[in-house]
Amino acid sequence: MSWSATTFLQLGRVSNLPTVWSNTVAGVVLAGASLHDWRLLVLLLAMTLAYTGGMFLNDAFDRSIDAVERPERPIPSGTVSVGSVFTLGFFMLASAVLLVAWCAFLPGGGGSRALFAAILLAASIVLYNVWHKNNPFSPFVMGLCRMLVYVTAGWSLTTQTSNSLYIGAVVLLCYLIGLTYTAKQENLGEVRNWWPLACLAIPGLYAATVTPSNLVSWSIILLFVAWLLYALYKVRRRQPGDIPKAVVSMIAGIALVDALFIASVGATFWAIVAVLAFGLTLFLQRYIAGT
Repeated sequence: MSWSATTFLQLGRVSNLPTVWSNTVAGVVLAGASLHDWRLLVLLLAMTLAYTGGMFLNDAFDRSIDAVERPERPIPSGTVSVGSVFTLGFFMLASAVLLVAWCAFLPGGGGSRALFAAILLAASIVLYNVWHKNNPFSPFVMGLCRMLVYVTAGWSLTTQTSNSLYIGAVVLLCYLIGLTYTAKQENLGEVRNWWPLACLAIPGLYAATVTPSNLVSWSIILLFVAWLLYALYKVRRRQPGDIPKAVVSMIAGIALVDALFIASVGATFWAIVAVLAFGLTLFLQRYIAGT
């Protein structure tokens, strides 16, 4: 057994990391904190570790399932040991919490409430990985994880936060519920109930009611709608491989949801950055599996 850069990238599903970075920026923007604070870089590292650690634990906890459904994954293929994956996964989660605490307890940070959010984020990640198969509430738990990225990032850099942060977090939760429900059908080849997918449209509907009337903002709304329709077309067509393709498309779309929220508060430049994160995710997914 031996570690390599390829193994690390596969276990961490790092192709989706740009969506975590856009989540972090969106949380800071919606909270009303400054994006010029050097601690934003520390938060980006912390959320990177939280996501990557969670992906490591996902493979570790799902090793018996992957042995049947995905024998090429690093653990069932014998590339790495399950013990080393568990150790690195929990180490990265703990490191993420410590980095958030460092940011939060410096002047201007959110202090104990940010630390609490980081601990709750780590706990939610572990809960999802331990109990997501045959768990009807797993879409909610997965959505909670991304929602807590918003809250943790926002609370870490400010003592007072805008209500936009909480509204954005709830709307993002709705999108993730629809996405995770679709992902749970990945190995079935079809989606058995369509109503949870309505949650995917909520970010676009919300943005249409609050976004400033400018070309960039409405272009992002149209891009989000077009991309969502493309993903749903894959789900509806149900040809072999369509649902997995729809899932990774929806994952990339998380960055577009972030762009919608960022644009809604007038941060046009950072909304464009989030759109670029969407494009980077799609590019990376061509080389590293996103699920």
